[in-house]
Amino acid sequence: MMADILVLTTGGTIDKLYFDALSEYQIGDSVVDRLLATARVKKPFRVEGLMRKDSLELDDADRAAIAKAVADAPESHIVITHGTDTMTETAKALQPIAGKTIVLVGALAPARFADSDATFNLGMAFATAQIAPAGVWIAMNGTVFAADRVRKDRAANAFVAV
Repeated sequence: MMADILVLTTGGTIDKLYFDALSEYQIGDSVVDRLLATARVKKPFRVEGLMRKDSLELDDADRAAIAKAVADAPESHIVITHGTDTMTETAKALQPIAGKTIVLVGALAPARFADSDATFNLGMAFATAQIAPAGVWIAMNGTVFAADRVRKDRAANAFVAV
């Protein structure tokens, strides 16, 4: 089924759970469907789970699988939920894909946390996918960045233009 927007989930902090017994985060089921339902999104979309990994665990084969899913998708407007640590590396792997608006998005706190930036970031990404020209974009921290002109500033815990 073709929708107006395809949302591909790859894992990352946006989908993390906290387990007290383990004192660590683990990636759970994607929360994207729930977040978009809560936001009462009426624009036709579909969600496809590709993987559930921390972005530091992604390798070139994973990036190739993400790029193939994007290239093979019938939709031309695509949002990818992704961990923030290697988001720009995946963006580089997507650069050769022409004719599609691709927006990577993540969160600096899990969506399941009350003070998470996930819902806002996802909304920005969903809007960006609808209005930005073809290319690869990153929607984080209330800003839409050209994917080849941004980096994560770990000290500031934010994305900044370069």
